[in-house]
Amino acid sequence: MKMSDSISSDEVKHVANLARLRLTSEELEIFTEQLGAVLDHAKDVEALKLDDVEPMSHPLPIENTMREDIPSPMLKPSDFLSEAPVVEGGRFLVPKILGEES
Repeated sequence: MKMSDSISSDEVKHVANLARLRLTSEELEIFTEQLGAVLDHAKDVEALKLDDVEPMSHPLPIENTMREDIPSPMLKPSDFLSEAPVVEGGRFLVPKILGEES
């Protein structure tokens, strides 16, 4: 595995120390290479000539994509309660948690 020119293993070790991470020598080598690849990619992005590119929130032109709000029939409780393992008083019955009282 080639070492990165973007960041040294000493710099990765320093960052790991700041983050209170203990890295083995194998991990240090792997993370140096991976972080170097990320930094190299950031350099590639930074080098792009984007002065004439308009900022956008979406890569494709889009218009209002919201559908019309049309009321539709609702499910009856019996439609979904019939699938529940335990029902009480027309509601799902679930186990109590965190010592809650009824």
